[in-house]
Amino acid sequence: MTFSRLAALRARLDLPLVRRASGLLDGRHRSVFSGHGQDFDDMVDYRPGDDPGDIDWKASARAGHPIIKRFQKETNLRMILALDTGRSMSTLAPSGETKAVVAMFLCEVIAFLARGRGDLVGLVAGDAERIVQVPARQGTEHLESLLRLAERQLVIEAPPSDLGRVLQRVLTSSTRRSLVVVITDEARPHPDNEMDLRRLRTRHEVMIIAVADLKPTELTNAKGVVVDVDGGRLPDFVRRDPTIRAEAAVRVEERKRAVAAMLRRRGITSVVVNGSEHAIDALIDLLGRQRRVRR
Repeated sequence: MTFSRLAALRARLDLPLVRRASGLLDGRHRSVFSGHGQDFDDMVDYRPGDDPGDIDWKASARAGHPIIKRFQKETNLRMILALDTGRSMSTLAPSGETKAVVAMFLCEVIAFLARGRGDLVGLVAGDAERIVQVPARQGTEHLESLLRLAERQLVIEAPPSDLGRVLQRVLTSSTRRSLVVVITDEARPHPDNEMDLRRLRTRHEVMIIAVADLKPTELTNAKGVVVDVDGGRLPDFVRRDPTIRAEAAVRVEERKRAVAAMLRRRGITSVVVNGSEHAIDALIDLLGRQRRVRR
């Protein structure tokens, strides 16, 4: 019997929170069509093939030619999970979990919400050497397969992160407007990713969920060797010297401010998640803030 991630997830979730998150996704993706609908959009010139019953005769009389009303209709949301699979995702989050575990929980929650709403979900996952892609589709079987594929990429033996490659693949492969949910770690996005984010933001809605890093300098009582996956063994004096720790904290805050300013310039909402227990609340906060931005 195949293990079902979505079935297992359901037992873990607080259903009122799930309903709230699902509600915040409502109305996020619209198609424009002529005729009767839910929300009026604008007036457009009548063209051959349009339904004559949609002509607004008063507006047409004022304009001197046929005019029809155009409305907005709710459609299923199309989501793309843009997942960073670099080896830094296998290091620890503040919760004590690996960032890969937190990232997978986020993917599972999004897939669970999408299944309940009938939304389409695709995947672009990658790092400095690997890119995997799954087209956006519906259905439990599709989502389970997508999640298993994502999990296989999140390993400590993975190449270094390269979020730019993931963003660029989304740009070239996703032609229909979608909600792109970028899942990475707290070290990203980097200011070097700004142009890719700018281009992505012009075509899609974009949200960034960053899994927080457990800072090596906070492991002052750690026993044994502390290893940075990209930099190697971390000398004890780096963790225990208060001056070095203070300087490192200043640099981290400077980087965070620079990234926050970049995302504000591009109109992109983001949130940092400390662990799985924090994930749904953070997602609700993120969706709520993005809805306010779009109004």
